[in-house]
Amino acid sequence: MQKFKVTFFPDNKSIVVEKDKTILSAAISAGVYVNSTCAGDGVCGRCKVILKSGKVSTQPNGMISAEEKKNNIYLGCLTNIHSDLEVEIPVSSRLNFDKLTPEELEERLGSLYSKVEDIQQVKAEFDDGLFKHSPFATKLYLELSQPTLNDSVSDLERLYRALRRFEEFPVIQTGLFNIRQLGELLRDSEWKVTVTLGKRNDTVEIVLIESADTTDKNFGFCFDIGTTTISGQLIDLNSKKILGTKATYNQQATFGSDVITRIVYAGQADGLEKLHEAVCNTMNQIIRELVLENNVDLNDANCIVCSGNTTMIHLLLSVDPVHIRKEPYVPTANFLPVLRAAEAGIKINPRGLLSCVPGVSSYVGGDTTAGVLSSAIYKKDKLSILIDIGTNGEIVLGNKDFLVACAASAGPAFEGSGVTSGMRASSGAIQKVSINKDDFSVKYSTIADKKPRGICGSGYIDLLGALLEAGIIDKSGKIKVEDKRIRQTETSKEFVVCFKEDSDAAADIVISEADIENLKRSKGAIYSATAILVKHLGLEFSSISEIFIAGGFGTYLDIEKSIKIGLLPDLERSKFSFIGNSALAGARQILLSNQAMVMANILASKITYFELSVDPGYMDEYSQALFFPHTDLAKFPSVKF
Repeated sequence: MQKFKVTFFPDNKSIVVEKDKTILSAAISAGVYVNSTCAGDGVCGRCKVILKSGKVSTQPNGMISAEEKKNNIYLGCLTNIHSDLEVEIPVSSRLNFDKLTPEELEERLGSLYSKVEDIQQVKAEFDDGLFKHSPFATKLYLELSQPTLNDSVSDLERLYRALRRFEEFPVIQTGLFNIRQLGELLRDSEWKVTVTLGKRNDTVEIVLIESADTTDKNFGFCFDIGTTTISGQLIDLNSKKILGTKATYNQQATFGSDVITRIVYAGQADGLEKLHEAVCNTMNQIIRELVLENNVDLNDANCIVCSGNTTMIHLLLSVDPVHIRKEPYVPTANFLPVLRAAEAGIKINPRGLLSCVPGVSSYVGGDTTAGVLSSAIYKKDKLSILIDIGTNGEIVLGNKDFLVACAASAGPAFEGSGVTSGMRASSGAIQKVSINKDDFSVKYSTIADKKPRGICGSGYIDLLGALLEAGIIDKSGKIKVEDKRIRQTETSKEFVVCFKEDSDAAADIVISEADIENLKRSKGAIYSATAILVKHLGLEFSSISEIFIAGGFGTYLDIEKSIKIGLLPDLERSKFSFIGNSALAGARQILLSNQAMVMANILASKITYFELSVDPGYMDEYSQALFFPHTDLAKFPSVKF
């Protein structure tokens, strides 16, 4: 088989591949991440590349315009390699995995991510839901009595005896590695050692034994593995301080934007391994940068807690997720044992432990459990709803007596993916928009007050509300007026939010009718799932006392406009609270407290999963929600245009 060299710019990375491989597959092999929300099926049209030199063959599918063809623009997934190539990946097709600065993180994630002296300061309103400090990995300094003829118990029993003076651990165990070195290590250290203990439910494992007192160096990581975004924090397990936070796109996005697409891709040859490597690479990159920035030795990072939806956790552990999408939708595991992080390919202390927050079902995972934990809705007397708005929208309704959850496939639009000018909530993202009704002029604000680069999720919610208020779009989402900002494309009309010359983008920042349709379906999925869950339990929205909104929207989320577009129910505004990334906050609680870990297991067992598809009224409710705000305006009495 002939092989050819493909060089990608501006990365200047090269790869040798076999003839007839697609440019997209070559890019993936070279570690060049190209936007491809359909995982290479040729239907999203986002993996456009510029052929600078070489011969190719391509399959036309209507996604490339005549003008683009003249400029040697091709779809990477449908273009086969027939010679050595030079290929440029334009800005519009690149997946930007840049990290957020501390200032951008504070803008995007709010107080849940601020560096604080103690985790108890993170959210004052949830103080009563916090737990005793007993971290996942604990270090104890021991000065053992030396053996004598009158005290001749074995070295290992002597170690166990000393540990039980601190606490009556029911079961203590360790591995052969520690036993083999124990005799010499105890004597060389003059019987003064530091023992790192890991919690495995009722069992305590001796993870590591070191000479002298190293108790001041004990660190851990918590992660939220989202379908679109991965967020991680480095925690000092002694002081409970958040030493650093990083967030970036999940590199799996190059294989598809949603869990179903990735499950299908996992069934292809080497697909599961590629998805596993992508999430591990993303997490290890975050870990590496956090330890370097905080001058932490990676060997002192002893544990990690991960929250994520069920599919993401399966892919992290390289467990085949195929049955998640097949009726009756059963995952391989919801409750996973504590593992060596190295087994999953996560690079911390080689003997460090990894725990995954337990999930509820195939489509309500550990991220939801962690969100219930951190929001403390399970402790409340009155009814509350937790809505986590992400690629996979999860809704939990309940109180201290019961918890019921459902999942809605919202898609990645509110996370800035799958829409023309979408981007993460990072520097330069438009997050607030207003439009003058008379001349359709646009005012906006961006994260970090930078020149606009695109529009994030909260910006799209604001923009939709502004378009409705200005009368530019009708209740179906169609653009119904004429103006210099409104243009006809080959497929639909679009509205220019910011012209190229006023932006830091490679093109005009726009919202098209196709984008509006995408966003409409996302908001419809979230609202209809919430409405059906409330109705299924024989309740009314009026009986709900609090609604907690979770997700990586940024510090700006306009509840008024969220209601105006029909994303959230029309209730008293004081009932709504935005709580940021509740999944990461819950993972951090579990990292810092064994009590929280025990409670997470209780909650995952307690939450009842409700499958929306079995409710005969769901599709009707969803169809009615595909308007702004809804076909039944009686459900939104406060919304006026």
